[in-house]
Amino acid sequence: MQKLTATAVKQAKPKSKAYKLWDGGSLYLLVNSQGKYWRYDYRFADKRKTLAIGVYPDISLKVARDKHQDARENLANGIDPNSAKQAQKAAHQDALANSFEVIALEWLQKRGAKSEGGDKRLNRLLQKDLFPFIGKRSIAEITSPDLLKTLRRIESRGAVDTAHRAKQIAAMVFRYAVATGRAE
Repeated sequence: MQKLTATAVKQAKPKSKAYKLWDGGSLYLLVNSQGKYWRYDYRFADKRKTLAIGVYPDISLKVARDKHQDARENLANGIDPNSAKQAQKAAHQDALANSFEVIALEWLQKRGAKSEGGDKRLNRLLQKDLFPFIGKRSIAEITSPDLLKTLRRIESRGAVDTAHRAKQIAAMVFRYAVATGRAE
């Protein structure tokens, strides 16, 4: 079934007209003047559809085959691969929109400026001590042990007072997240 090789994919050069290199199972590499794109043609609900798998070289032949296989499994289970991809993307966007960092910055803005020095200290504490460890995570996924681990890191460098302040700030951010319905 699989006919393409990594070398053939790498050596494919654009021509005056776009062309396809077929791998099998309706997976192909579309080569045009802009680049090389992995695509999968399939039928769902009696309609022909195309799933965009990714761009070569970001997505290798092996990864494209894995994603192709996942799409075929979805199709076998009666799930449209494009709909599954969109749902996954929406869930990822939702998680990013509800990350600790996004909510903390929103809380900081709503809080308003109290004093210039205090706001600088608060922002620096968030940027240096909290965001690198829990900033990108969804606020609903952060547990007490996760926060404790972050606070222990701060304590381990001898900044006990900073750890207490970080705990207070994190608590305020979590309360704000609960108040806005993004955490329980």
